[in-house]
Amino acid sequence: MSDAWLVVGLGNPGPEYARTRHNVGQMVLDELASRLGGSFKVHKSRAQVLESRLRPGGPRLVLAKPMTYMNTSGGPVAGLAKFYDIAPEKIVAVHDEIDIPFAALKLKTGGGEGGHNGLRDMSKALSTKDYHRVRVGVGRPPGRMDAASYVLKPFSSTEVKELPFLLDDAADAVEHLVEHGLLEAQQKFHAR
Repeated sequence: MSDAWLVVGLGNPGPEYARTRHNVGQMVLDELASRLGGSFKVHKSRAQVLESRLRPGGPRLVLAKPMTYMNTSGGPVAGLAKFYDIAPEKIVAVHDEIDIPFAALKLKTGGGEGGHNGLRDMSKALSTKDYHRVRVGVGRPPGRMDAASYVLKPFSSTEVKELPFLLDDAADAVEHLVEHGLLEAQQKFHAR
């Protein structure tokens, strides 16, 4: 098995989805790519990939943004895991979470998908739910708005002002998880 970590930012392809709540996972990966000074390249697994190290001599990272729709993220993720020989315990899914207030983060390993079709497809394709998740809070839909409609809408003008801080925190959480493990990352980021 490889010593690399596969960090997947879930979202939908295309400019019409780029700034929506559902694509916050891919926005976090853009922040990580900016920190690493690299750019994504198209990979044969139907994903955009950036290979780097967290720091010189540090953990090896494969950042990936599937180029499929959210509901079919599993194929590209499983393809990358196989290509890079990365075990599920070294996979991190970064995704939107409506059950967490906007700007809050929660980290976990395994468990249910909570109605998140991207996670459901990943779990099916990997034949396990035992991978890490960085759950980026986007809040609940207002009133009786359908959850699917809500996550496909852009962030509100108030949220847009806070978004850079959220993306920064989520990128920090990914780095901390890879470098120090889940428990330490949970202790640091759940308390905020």
